Amino acid sequence: MRRAEALRDQLEQDIVTGHFRPGEHLDEQGLAARFGVSRTPIREALMQLASTGMIDLQPNRGAFVACLSLRDVVERFETMAALEGMCGALAARRIDDEERVTLVEAHDACMAATIQGCADTYYYANERFHRTIYGMGRNAHLAEQANQLHTLLKPYRRLQLRARHRLTQSLAEHGLIVDAIVAGNAAAAERHLRAHVLIQGERLSDFVTSFGTGDGA
Repeated sequence: MRRAEALRDQLEQDIVTGHFRPGEHLDEQGLAARFGVSRTPIREALMQLASTGMIDLQPNRGAFVACLSLRDVVERFETMAALEGMCGALAARRIDDEERVTLVEAHDACMAATIQGCADTYYYANERFHRTIYGMGRNAHLAEQANQLHTLLKPYRRLQLRARHRLTQSLAEHGLIVDAIVAGNAAAAERHLRAHVLIQGERLSDFVTSFGTGDGA
């Protein structure tokens, strides 16, 4: 993983776990000193975070943590659930033999990460799993919308995986999704994907509340 991407992931986690508060200024020089790097990868990481809506880049002022409430994030998960449900339904209708193999391989990677018990490894395998489904629907506009919102929600999807037993539960939900898509059952694929994404928002709410952060995300 490139240095800027690793820094982005660490800053994402710092933001969603409350190390950096909504509206807080992110000083490039201070961050560079903290991580022992130059300001160049810090600046690149901040630009990546700005592209997902995690931070606001203000001319002549710098980077500030975006002020998203937990309600804002949960509402985005509700929208994501609808988009992913549609992606799943189309994938079930249009999947070919080669894509069946690809989907099962993506699921197997999630299974391996679950066995390892590593939430971060699962996070990246999970991203591959979902983006694979977006592409199988063969609807470029829908896939684009799903990918954009997925990118916006990446840090929150990552955080909810740290909730107790979430890895094994997520893997079980993936199993239902795979079975439905491979069987060509569009209605079941849509239902299971919607439920899978909605519960991510619920688990995130539970997990953030455990930090005592109230409504702030």
